[in-house]
Amino acid sequence: MKKLTAGLIAVALLAGANMVYSAELSAEDASEAAGNYMKYCALCHGADRQGHVNDHAPSLRSESLMKTGFPHHIYLTVSYGRLGTPMAGFIDEVGGPMSRDEIIQMLYWIRQESGVTEQVDLYPDPVTGDVELGAGLYARECAECHGKEGEGVTGTALGNPTMLSLTEDQFLRYAIENGRDGTPMKAFGEVLSGKEIDALTAFLRSRATGWAVEKPVYRAPPAVEDYVINPDADAPQFDLKDGLYVMSADLYQALQDKRRMVLLDTRVMSYWQMVNIEGSVPMPYYYEFGEFEQLAGDLPKDGTWIVTYCECPRAAAESVNRKLSALGFENTAVLWEGIQGWVALGYPVARGETTTVEVQALP
Repeated sequence: MKKLTAGLIAVALLAGANMVYSAELSAEDASEAAGNYMKYCALCHGADRQGHVNDHAPSLRSESLMKTGFPHHIYLTVSYGRLGTPMAGFIDEVGGPMSRDEIIQMLYWIRQESGVTEQVDLYPDPVTGDVELGAGLYARECAECHGKEGEGVTGTALGNPTMLSLTEDQFLRYAIENGRDGTPMKAFGEVLSGKEIDALTAFLRSRATGWAVEKPVYRAPPAVEDYVINPDADAPQFDLKDGLYVMSADLYQALQDKRRMVLLDTRVMSYWQMVNIEGSVPMPYYYEFGEFEQLAGDLPKDGTWIVTYCECPRAAAESVNRKLSALGFENTAVLWEGIQGWVALGYPVARGETTTVEVQALP
């Protein structure tokens, strides 16, 4: 009989989990959780949870984060992603590959591996401070890493509406004051006064956009018979960078010329459903080789160009490309700029329909 620890009762209730866990995961559960972490998370967060392997994904072994981010902050992030960043939603209800129980099990494993047992109770009261003072402090102390508008550079995207909407002031304040050990994020409690930390927290909170959010209306993937774009046309003539990478300008021109090819979107399915390059087929990077081999059986092996792309801009796409090459596929390429670069350069994407819904702050 499995039993939840106190630290995960809240997230289990929030998630409606069917499984419960003992104070220590069984060897079988730990092995399953570790496998899911390696399959879905290690590409960006690192095999040792060290962070910043790709996309500036944060460390998942920082004591500061473990003390304050569990359970529900990280559960919400893993489940629903951070819209506007490479972090997609992994829960099945938004098109991701994991169930609630699998996510909770993996989070418990991450916490167990970190060795952190202490939990900091963050009270829900808002932090009040001088927003104008905080704006100046942010420009001086934070913008270099987090971006002038919080877009993220080498640090987390602090201006992300999803993050700001789902984290209370005290979570933000704790991170500013205590830093994230094991990462470049230093403890500003050593250089700023309490008043200044309050002001910086209040400024970050002022960047949130309220509770109105757009909810995507998900679309179905292409049918197998539609995998090949322009199946009766000639193949494109790509001049690949380093023998592997196709530039956005060249791919766009090939699409405009209606050349024959396959586009594989290697991101998490939930991201493909929200926005993708028109005609692309979702082929997430996390499929294991046997499962991938089965899915790849529907792809043409006649030399048709297969172009993979991802968000970050290339890690997941390169991973899928290597699997294709191992299966004997020829004429494979990776989109150099990724879909974010593609969009930034002004090239078109297919977007899912959205509706505006009202959500309430978490208690």
